[in-house]
Amino acid sequence: MMDPSRVQVAGPLAAYRDGFAEELSGQGYTPGSASLQLHLLAHVSRWLVSQGLTAGEFTPVRVVEFLQARRADGYTARLSPRGLTPLLGYLRGLGAIPLPAEPVGGTPGELLLAAFRDYLQCERGLAAGTVCRYLAVARLFLAECERPDGLDLQRLTAGDVTSFVVCQCRGPRVASATVLVTGLRSLLRFLLAEGYTDRPLAQVVPTATVWAEGSLPRALRPEVIAAMRAGCDEHTVVGVRDLAILTVLHRLGLRAGEVAGLGLADVDWRHGEIVVRGKGNRQERLPLPADVGEAMVAYLRHRPRVECQALFLKVRAPIVGVSRDVVGQLVRAACRRAGLPAVGPHRLRHSAATATLAGGASLAEVGQLLRQRSATATAIYAKVDRTALRTLALPWPGGAA
Repeated sequence: MMDPSRVQVAGPLAAYRDGFAEELSGQGYTPGSASLQLHLLAHVSRWLVSQGLTAGEFTPVRVVEFLQARRADGYTARLSPRGLTPLLGYLRGLGAIPLPAEPVGGTPGELLLAAFRDYLQCERGLAAGTVCRYLAVARLFLAECERPDGLDLQRLTAGDVTSFVVCQCRGPRVASATVLVTGLRSLLRFLLAEGYTDRPLAQVVPTATVWAEGSLPRALRPEVIAAMRAGCDEHTVVGVRDLAILTVLHRLGLRAGEVAGLGLADVDWRHGEIVVRGKGNRQERLPLPADVGEAMVAYLRHRPRVECQALFLKVRAPIVGVSRDVVGQLVRAACRRAGLPAVGPHRLRHSAATATLAGGASLAEVGQLLRQRSATATAIYAKVDRTALRTLALPWPGGAA
């Protein structure tokens, strides 16, 4: 096995060798992987010496030149900027090498999109995924507003807005149309507030008709959830992690992004509570059920010892917290292992709400569990409360008394 301590570095980057080795260890790199990264550091440092350059002159342009030289020397690995990501990130974080140059200026449309992004993130406090979707809508709309003489939003009319929506909503699913009109209203409110237009055009955006009462929440049957949990190998780090995440999703009804956002400090073991960061950067405390706590403890016994403070971690270096996409992937993987059709994490949220309702909780209590601000959003679960609905059903004409 390769030993990182045996890798020697000479030249302008020698002073960063020990710190980089410690950084790699803290990110969960194995000794072999860490050795490869340190050898890369040594190669960069030797190349700088051969070119008569200092560390501060290792600019993005020089990075490209180094990679070309590395290919010419016959190396077969880490031949792209992506392969240099750990090293460049470490050196740039210390200020040892220059950061990539920020784009200067930009078109009026690009500057407006940047300001809109800041508005969504800082003032609205929207989740990253929502910001991306709204920016996509804004980019599409502003492209339609481009004129040969520039971007003159003062000439926007209600007809321009409705025509755009009608044109874009030919064919997409209802969910896509909903995102389109919601994102467009947000953009138009921003344009009015910032003085790009003096017309309140958000109110003329057509509504995407969504028959919210037309379908039942699709909860998973208890035996299906049991099969998904049973497929997790509790003798591996991945297995205990996935089992803990499935338990959190099913018992607490968290969204995928909320699970990914959990940190070690968010679990209050003394008081039996957990802090959840939901939509709009809201923080709320939920009771920690015993089975959820037990699943977390089983995972924490196997959790990699790294500096990252996220509760649930990836298993490959660099070891960082899981993302919402990883949460979705592991739920679908649990379905495959159980021989079931793939579902997303939100189906487990529906299952938590339905099980809570079946256990005798009120709709208001279900709303508290799901942390929904609107009672209307929770009302959809009234359709699966068969006990309550039975009292409202009229007797069948001519049926038994």
